[in-house]
Amino acid sequence: MATWGFGLRAKSILALVAACLLALLPASLLGWQLVEGVRDYFGEAYARNYTQLKREQILGLLDRELALAKRLAGSQLTRQWLADEDAPAKKTLALREAEAFRLDLHDHAYFIASGISGHFFFNDDSKPFSAQPRYTLDAAKAEDSWFFATLRRPEDYNINVNVDVPLQITMVWFNVVIRDRDRAIGVAGAGLNLREFLAEFINTEEAGVTPIILARSGAIQAHRDTKLISTNQAGSTARAEQTLAGQLADAVDRAELGRAMENAAARPGQVASFWATLDGRRQLLALSYVPELKWYVVTAVDLKTAQVLDGDWLRTAVLVVVGTLALLLTAFALAVHRLVIHPLRRLHRSATAISHGDFQVSVPADGRDEIADLGRAFATMAEKLRAYTENLEREVQERTQALEAANRDMRAAHQKISDSIDYASLIQRAILPARQLTQQLGEHHFVLWRPRDVVGGDFYVFRADGPRYLIGVVDCAGHGVPGALMTMLARAALDHAMSEAGIASPAEVLRRTDAAMRAMRAMLQDTPLPRAIATNMDAGLVCVDLENRRMVYAGAKIPLFWSDGETLASVPGGRRAIGDRRQGEYSDEVVPLRPGTTYTLVTDGYLDQSGGELGYGFGNARFASLLREVARRPLREQAQALEQALGEYQGEHSQRDDITILSFRFD
Repeated sequence: MATWGFGLRAKSILALVAACLLALLPASLLGWQLVEGVRDYFGEAYARNYTQLKREQILGLLDRELALAKRLAGSQLTRQWLADEDAPAKKTLALREAEAFRLDLHDHAYFIASGISGHFFFNDDSKPFSAQPRYTLDAAKAEDSWFFATLRRPEDYNINVNVDVPLQITMVWFNVVIRDRDRAIGVAGAGLNLREFLAEFINTEEAGVTPIILARSGAIQAHRDTKLISTNQAGSTARAEQTLAGQLADAVDRAELGRAMENAAARPGQVASFWATLDGRRQLLALSYVPELKWYVVTAVDLKTAQVLDGDWLRTAVLVVVGTLALLLTAFALAVHRLVIHPLRRLHRSATAISHGDFQVSVPADGRDEIADLGRAFATMAEKLRAYTENLEREVQERTQALEAANRDMRAAHQKISDSIDYASLIQRAILPARQLTQQLGEHHFVLWRPRDVVGGDFYVFRADGPRYLIGVVDCAGHGVPGALMTMLARAALDHAMSEAGIASPAEVLRRTDAAMRAMRAMLQDTPLPRAIATNMDAGLVCVDLENRRMVYAGAKIPLFWSDGETLASVPGGRRAIGDRRQGEYSDEVVPLRPGTTYTLVTDGYLDQSGGELGYGFGNARFASLLREVARRPLREQAQALEQALGEYQGEHSQRDDITILSFRFD
């Protein structure tokens, strides 16, 4: 039965085709108009392709020269020479490499101009090779302004076109900036003479085809008739007869030319076309813009003269073939629409509804042909898809609920951890002697304490004993929560050492603290993975004796700096940290307490902070220079200056370690 249904449809199609053949005679009367339309269509395609081809020929020549100029400007040898022009070896290597580039350039000519000295080096085939500058560029001279303007531009290169009409020479100059990192140190490039290229460009053997080149202003730059070429180099003030618009007598055609030029300039690489009367004939004009040269490539095609189509043969063939095919296709389209397209549209509407989630659809399942079989199969598929979708939605809902519950638990756990760490931060800040320092020293001190995380491994100490004070900073191994736990142990060890030994000898305090930390390290030897636990710490302690105007200092890898604004000195700490595997040796150093001198203790977090362009550490030298610079300022201003200097140097880099600075001064 399916075969019988399909046979009926085949008979219907044959009957429609036979009826369509009877209509061939009236269709032949429309053939000539169809041929004209086909010729216009292919003529426009021919004009567009021809214009695109000419544009690509120009760009191909430019791209090759520009690529070589970029390689010359980007050469490491060229940059090294211009950065150190007085080095003859670098100059020799750079010019030797430039000579190799010169042989590959189209005109065998290159130039290199230094942005530091202004020397202009040039070599070509017309002169013997010279390693000496041809002349020196001067910013005050108008003819040298191109060079200094190129150095100031943000672009890496620019292309200049110089048209000399009396000599019939068109030069294109490629100027590429030579950069040392972000600094422009010179310009390198090459010149390209387009005289031969333009001669080949306009002298085409294609009948009815006229290639033209226009400047951005519309002035004619290249044409078979040399009288029409603009005698003005810039083309901005060309006479009317030397512009393409001046060759168009119709104002409507000139307006179409303006719109086509705007469209081509707005979309470089695309071709804009329009019909106009040129040289007394109706011609098709196609334009494409070359932004590198600020030129329009124009092709004027006279379709009655150009060999776009073979008229005699095509007229007969088109009348017969096109007319026959048009009628047959019309009849076939009607038959296919009735027998195939209409049922398929119903099937498509059903499929679209299913894609939007509506499974209650009716499909064309009536009939006994192939389309009906397809409809019934589609109905079965839709039912299975509906059941599968319902099961999938149910599973997704269940998994979403489970995921939401897991997220709630995770957020609660994260909140507990955050609350615990915040509370630990409050405890750590509470044990710092900030209030005691303020009560005893007031404006004679400042503290810059910045842990890397919420809690950290740095802390500072202060203890008063009559007219004597013990001031110090400690940097425990690690940071974050492990570092904060170590500060508790280290603080307890220090307090115990100060209680036993007093504060008169910082070295004795360090020795007792070292003994306590080493004992704790011995206790950890029985725990798993003892090597993963770091118990050492750096420290610097100063005992200030106001009655005798002197200080006693002892340190473990932390030095004491002091400066009066003119000089800067320091006392280094011991070479071993407290709690190290090998016992350290610490000694007291007596330092005079001078009025107007600022004394500073700093942990390595400040000195090691990465920043700057290369990401290096802040460093001891930069820190010493900064201390000397701010030493005479009030201590509050010193704290602001140190914090500002660190922030500017750090930039976008993250903080690497805990940072602590403690400074004091007694006037």
